[in-house]
Amino acid sequence: MRPRIFVTQPIAESAVEMMRAVADVEVHPDATSPIAKASLIEAVKRSDVLFCLMHDKVDADVIAANPALKGIAAMAIHPQDIDVRAMERRNIPLTVIPPMVSEATADMAMALILACARRVLEGDRLLRAGIYPGGQSNYLAGLGVTGKTIGLIGGGGRIGKLVARRCQGFDMRVLYSTPRRKPEAEEREWELVYASVDELLKESDIVSVHSPLRDDTLHSIGAREFALMKPTAYFVNTSRGPIVDEPAMIAALQNGTIAGAGLDVFEHEPQVPAELLAMSNVVLTPHLGSAVVDLRTEMARIVALNAIALARGETPPNPFDFAGPVT
Repeated sequence: MRPRIFVTQPIAESAVEMMRAVADVEVHPDATSPIAKASLIEAVKRSDVLFCLMHDKVDADVIAANPALKGIAAMAIHPQDIDVRAMERRNIPLTVIPPMVSEATADMAMALILACARRVLEGDRLLRAGIYPGGQSNYLAGLGVTGKTIGLIGGGGRIGKLVARRCQGFDMRVLYSTPRRKPEAEEREWELVYASVDELLKESDIVSVHSPLRDDTLHSIGAREFALMKPTAYFVNTSRGPIVDEPAMIAALQNGTIAGAGLDVFEHEPQVPAELLAMSNVVLTPHLGSAVVDLRTEMARIVALNAIALARGETPPNPFDFAGPVT
């Protein structure tokens, strides 16, 4: 019998065809929302390999649904929503993808910075409602980003540096904070100015988050941190939702503690608080950091190769290291 691979959402057809050359492939057809847990469990029961996306919750119940499961191929750099310890206990292989989303995520951060600072979505909504304030009306006056200061929390990593490079095109002063300061030569190369988190928050016109999600970064940005920001400042998050204390952020936005926000990630995805949905000074996108056609096609190709290897019982190209930390 041919091995069976289940894919949790539609992906690039080229990747599906690769897998169909060696296996029977079933693709869950709904691209608008993550697959429900009950449906995922039923699919795993009839599959040899699970091809899952980053947002899929693969818990111990899902993993236990098929004792003969040959492996899980995840389209994720860090499998944060997979119970890797349950997989390790059952000796089920797991594969991931290499770090490859940095450029696209940096682009997304810049899109949110400009969209919220220049009030792009507010203008779009008004115009569609038949309201045209006029080309020199102050009604939608926002923050000009050229020459301003941006603070990158966790800005010493790949994505933070790429955001810094883009900000230099706007003549921005770029502050960064990180647990371990970068060498001076690296700071000069990327035109970064080191600051403590508190200094960064107080001085920045825009604060952008690029920290990894770990135990020490969970809710590391809360009421205290928002209170340090300028009331004219904007907050952007393209990293991970749980880094931010979401109720504290909502309160800061409601109270005018900060001017607005651009958010691509949320604490309890796919749920987004109703308060955020109701705010006109917040730009919301549904985790689009890597949503670039060429990139997603290449990501799917890599996961397909991993899935094919798992289905064949071969060593996959990108195995997850169970001995390493889950970040």
